[in-house]
Parts: sequence; C-alpha cells; structure tokens
Amino acid sequence: MNDVTAWLSNAHPVDKKNAAETVFDDIRSAITAGRLPVGARLPSEVQLARGYQVSRPVIREALRSLQTLGLTQTRTGSGTFVVTAAPDPKLSYGTYSARDLIEARPHIEAPAAALAARRRNTAQAARLLDLCDQMEREEDLGAWGGLDGAFHSLIIEASGNAVFGKILGDIQNALLRQSALLNLMAHRREASNVEHRRIAEAIAAGLEREAQDAMSAHLTQVKNVLNDIIDRTQAVE
Repeated sequence: MNDVTAWLSNAHPVDKKNAAETVFDDIRSAITAGRLPVGARLPSEVQLARGYQVSRPVIREALRSLQTLGLTQTRTGSGTFVVTAAPDPKLSYGTYSARDLIEARPHIEAPAAALAARRRNTAQAARLLDLCDQMEREEDLGAWGGLDGAFHSLIIEASGNAVFGKILGDIQNALLRQSALLNLMAHRREASNVEHRRIAEAIAAGLEREAQDAMSAHLTQVKNVLNDIIDRTQAVE
C-alpha cells in the first residue's frame, strides 16, 4: 500500500452541510503535513468522492481551491498532483492574482452599485432581493457561489454601463474561484449574505450613496480576509 492509498483508506464520511470545507481542510492538512508528499498523484474524483462519501462536485470544488493555493496542479489526461507543501502566498486565479482583484474591484463595483441604484428597473431590484433570499437559504457552497456571481453580475447589468460589464465578464471566473476559496478558508458565506442584503436594499430603494458605500464596505471585508489568508500562507513557508 503506497502513501496515497494509505491516506485515502483513512478518509471518512463527512458532514454534508460542510462537506466541501471538510474535504478541502483534510486534503490541505495532509499535504502540508507531508502525508501526501510532493509528487504524489491524488486519487481520482470518483475515488475521493467514494472515500469521503460526497458528490463529485464537492470534490471538484475542494480541488479547485487547492490549486488556487498552489498546492496541487491538474494535468489534462494525467490527474492532479501535489506540487508543493507550502501554499503560494500570491494566490493566483489563472490570469489574475488576488492583488489584481483587490486593487481593481472597488473602482468597478462600487460606482456600478451607485449607478444601479439610479438606473435599475423594478424587475432588477426584485431579482437582487430574490437572490439575497436564495443565498441566505443555500447551504451548498457550489450553488451559493453561482448565486453570488449572479448577484454581482446583475448589479453590473443594472448599472447600464457596458464597460463595467465587459470587465466583469473578463474576471468572472477568477471571482468565482476567489469566492470558493474565501468560503472554504474563512467561512465568509454568512457575513457575505448580510453585506449583500445591505447592497441590494440600497439599490432597490434608489439610494446611490448608500449603495456605493455598502459595496465598498463589502469589498473592504473581502480584502481584509484575503490579506489574512495571504499572511497565513506566508507563515507556513
């Protein structure tokens, strides 16, 4: 029995409510502690799902965040491999880094929220509030992430600014990966729900300054949590 097989044999069923967080934490700990050594190929999604008794989308979400941390690398046709035991402090989401998003988002989404408060129609306002309702009920991280993306996209749409729309479309995948990482490492979902509700209510009420301030406050919290994650990954090195 090799190291990877031995590790997987000790995997156990996880609480479905926190499945993605638990799987992510378990694999991350195994890598940083050396139980899954550098160069090891992780079991397939099917094998991991069977070992933890969760769905493949849960495994896929955990693996994406492990790759965002720089711990693993997925090679098409070969599988997912452990490439380092120390997380990458730069936190890259493909083309963009965490720093790129931290610096750019306040200049896009805060003014977009103000414009949305001025220009949104009745249907868009109702849809924003409905998305808040759905996010507050949703416990599955993958599904919540999709709703989160839809929420921010709708604000850009309601702003009526095509340039903001083009930029958001370009960074959408990076934002989804960042959202997943924040939820897995910092459990941001509940706090985000509160922040999203404030933004949506200000936009629905047509309060431009309040909408911009609420979005700025939300993005500041995201920045603070990301900086904390970066500090923690640097401390591991």
